[in-house]
Amino acid sequence: MKKSTGVFRCIDELGRIVIPKSMRNKLGINSGDSLEFRIEEDCIIISPDKSRCAFCGGTDGLCSFKGKSLCDRCITELSEIKN
Repeated sequence: MKKSTGVFRCIDELGRIVIPKSMRNKLGINSGDSLEFRIEEDCIIISPDKSRCAFCGGTDGLCSFKGKSLCDRCITELSEIKN
């Protein structure tokens, strides 16, 4: 079992929690990002959804770049950007 980070949050009446900014920054989670929720034994595991493109949310032709998933279409669009 992993050691606790010592950060606690309360769930509001709508079932929401706030993920601390330091944790979001460490995992590269930004506003609007998709997260995966799963249960392992008696724990809820929350992790960034790597099965979708970080820009458009697409699922076809994904490649990983610096810890983010990018689809072929977005890679093409990014390569066409001129400074």
